[in-house]
Amino acid sequence: MKRIGFLTSGGDCQSLNATMRGVAKTLYENVEDVEIIGILDGYKGLIYGNYKKLGPRDFSGILTEGGTIIGTSRQPFKLMREPDENGMDKVKAMKNNYTKWKLDCLVILGGNGTHKTANLLREEGLNVVTLPKTIDNDLFGTDMTFGFQSAVNIATAAIDNIHTTAASHGRVFIVEIMGHSVGWLTLHAGIAGGADIVLIPEIPYDTDKVVDAINKRTEQGKKFSILAVAEGAISIQDSELSKKDLKKKMKMYPSISYMLGAEIEEKTGQEIRITVPGHTQRGGIPCPYDRVISTQLGAEAAKLIMAEKYGYMVGFKNNEIVPVPLKDVAGKIKAVDPKSSIIKQAKALGICFGD
Repeated sequence: MKRIGFLTSGGDCQSLNATMRGVAKTLYENVEDVEIIGILDGYKGLIYGNYKKLGPRDFSGILTEGGTIIGTSRQPFKLMREPDENGMDKVKAMKNNYTKWKLDCLVILGGNGTHKTANLLREEGLNVVTLPKTIDNDLFGTDMTFGFQSAVNIATAAIDNIHTTAASHGRVFIVEIMGHSVGWLTLHAGIAGGADIVLIPEIPYDTDKVVDAINKRTEQGKKFSILAVAEGAISIQDSELSKKDLKKKMKMYPSISYMLGAEIEEKTGQEIRITVPGHTQRGGIPCPYDRVISTQLGAEAAKLIMAEKYGYMVGFKNNEIVPVPLKDVAGKIKAVDPKSSIIKQAKALGICFGD
């Protein structure tokens, strides 16, 4: 018998269920005797011993279901080596439960922090296979993460819907897009939604150049402008501040978009409106693209388990599903290259990046 533990950790996103379904269905189809347990609420469940047995019926009908059927939680990697409030050694507890449950492998679905802890468990001798989940698309070792395209669709729809009211009222609208400290989601949604200005963390912006771009549109008879702004966007001036000083400055505003909006309004005299789609970008059903890639990734993860090939993340590179050594993934971020072709093409279209 093969006994496999499933664990989803960090922020939820679309296609977590679809990916687990891909792993499970492939195992059920090709392994004579397999048992799957769902570890509840991420690493928290692995630490405190919370799980439930899953069977074929649990994986039926979840291809289009958002969220995760086994729950998730955020357990910061930097605290994993620190005892909990009761003095429990978290790493030891996870290892003990892995052994107690007689697991042959842990299948872990998550983003950057999740992969750091997964690699820690690999180093501690546990059999681990991981899958790349995040709407940020910032995981090293894979061209695409599941959840990203679904989030792009939602963020793009938000920009699309802003166009009509922006045009009707002749206003400047800022749409703040998620993505943590990288700009993949904002870049793709901004281009897809026809944003006039796209601001991403990888390209610190000059507020005056943003204002110039808005004024240029006004002079051309275009009464409105739409800015797609990443939640981690930063001005050239603020990028030179210490973390402490930047944090102090940002306390004056709910987010970067509100600070930028106030600056633009002061410099242009135009009405500024802020829209923050927020967590809607992580919610709802997965788009067809994510369902396909999740199924592929899940099937490949199952093949690694059957071959007892552990210590890998299943990645998507050059349109192929490939195993990537987990040690090469953990702790690394895949950021947007400011000199990449997609940036050059966007600039050729006239999109302003504030640089």
